[in-house]
Amino acid sequence: MRRGLRFVPPALLLLAVLELTVFVLVGRGLGFGAAVLLVFAASLLGLVLLRREGMRAWRGFRAAVESRQPPGQQVTDGLVGLVGALLLALPGLVSGAVGLLLLVPPVRRLARGGVQRAAERRVSSMVAGDLFGPRRVRVYRGASPPPPGPQPSPGPQQPAPAEPGRAIEGEIIEPGRP
Repeated sequence: MRRGLRFVPPALLLLAVLELTVFVLVGRGLGFGAAVLLVFAASLLGLVLLRREGMRAWRGFRAAVESRQPPGQQVTDGLVGLVGALLLALPGLVSGAVGLLLLVPPVRRLARGGVQRAAERRVSSMVAGDLFGPRRVRVYRGASPPPPGPQPSPGPQQPAPAEPGRAIEGEIIEPGRP
């Protein structure tokens, strides 16, 4: 079993206890009927949004493929929307609140960025380029930049001329990010 998967059963148990505790607290505050109605309404809204987000994700993916653009951003945006709608559809107040938050545009953008970075870490750079488009590359000619930290001999660093056929160090910068 993978190391991260061993925490799934205790996390699910903790989530169930948290959902029950929040439901009891809301039931005491608003009344049992109102709490049940609130959970039912959130689940119904989640089911409606699940269909809408699924269709939206599919249309965005098809439009990107038909225009021969990388579909990665549409896929990650659709995935975040589907997870938000699914969490809202699950019966529970905590999962519904998290699902509703994932559907709010600023939070959705943040989550999409996190999903995209996680996907880029797990796939090869070639696949990431196919999914999310080309990257801008900043190239430093000559000697590599000095490592961070104290330098043994301070002084100006003279860049060495680049030789043909040698690798040039650089860093990958995504378009639209500093």
